[in-house]
Amino acid sequence: MTTRGDAIVIGAGAAGMMCALRAGSRGRKVILLDHAKAPGEKIRISGGGRCNFTNIHAGPKNFISANPHFAKSALARFTPRDFLGMVEAHGIAWHEKTLGQLFCDDSAKDIIAMLLKLMREGGVSLRLGCAIEAVEKGEGGFTVRTSEGVFTAGRLVIAAGGKSIPKMGATGFAYRIAEQFGLGLVETRPGLVPLTLEPNLLAKLSELAGVSVFAEVGHGKTSFREALLFTHRGLSGPSILQISSYWREGDDIRLRIEPDLDFFDLLKAARKANGRQAVQTALGDHLPKRLALYIAEANAAAGPLADRSDKALQALASVLSDWTIRPAGSEGYRTAEVTLGGIDTAGLDSRTMEAKTVPGLHFIGECVDVTGWLGGYNFQWAWASGHAAGEAL
Repeated sequence: MTTRGDAIVIGAGAAGMMCALRAGSRGRKVILLDHAKAPGEKIRISGGGRCNFTNIHAGPKNFISANPHFAKSALARFTPRDFLGMVEAHGIAWHEKTLGQLFCDDSAKDIIAMLLKLMREGGVSLRLGCAIEAVEKGEGGFTVRTSEGVFTAGRLVIAAGGKSIPKMGATGFAYRIAEQFGLGLVETRPGLVPLTLEPNLLAKLSELAGVSVFAEVGHGKTSFREALLFTHRGLSGPSILQISSYWREGDDIRLRIEPDLDFFDLLKAARKANGRQAVQTALGDHLPKRLALYIAEANAAAGPLADRSDKALQALASVLSDWTIRPAGSEGYRTAEVTLGGIDTAGLDSRTMEAKTVPGLHFIGECVDVTGWLGGYNFQWAWASGHAAGEAL
């Protein structure tokens, strides 16, 4: 049996549902297909189950792409305020956390329910548990052969995501379709992912597993100030996830622990107040105790402050302000929040997300070479790119 629509969208995640509901609201007959049993699974687990659904500061500067200008059009035409308007119109309570991150007060399921409601109102046909077997293009448009039958339409949107979190069903499907139709790919790799350390360094830092501290983490000219977490595999926390998208194997990263503190001045003041106080005790007034002890012992500085010259205290402070570490790798797609790289934007129209050489074929969301920072930016790209394609169907 063949089912005909105006447009087929493959992928019932954030971008796919936004695209489908927007096209449906414009009177298009939309068929939304997904191999998963439930829609919006990444939405459901995001933000600790409360969905960091956007960031009020989202703009082109918060995205990584081989063409940093590509995202400008879609982001300008569907802004964080536009999505927030949808959230408020549906009575979903929300709050702002640090750095412009917006979360649901209650549950990420509220966002999914909103999207499903809007799709129903637009007459979108949602087919779940639908494995894609083949995609073809003919004179009449596109044919998608699936485990649940054959679907045809004049337009096809690929919103199948990237490779991150394979346990959620992520695959390289979108990239295979792009290659099938002759579109280029930018090298893919895990992004927003914890970094691992080589065994010897990991053993030295093992006593710090579970310790969290505020830090400025840098790579090249890029740096982020957020929490850093030492783990039993290496380094994690928001600052590390952020810098992981810029880091490449073989490179160093720089850690500046508690960047707003001048540890040289603090240690000198502590020495003047009580020279018998141990270095690790003085550091422990400003750092987690285990980290303070590690810094003192690793730099042969344990013992009374009175035994330390200004030069020695300056050297110790320098360790905290410029701690260089070379990660061995990352935890990979298993724990990566996003996929860097993807479908080369040179082959797409930035206003419609349509392939320049394949009329009627669109790519949106994570599968495209546009990757946001941590903190709601990738959802905003999903909403904006999905909206752009939905307007064009």
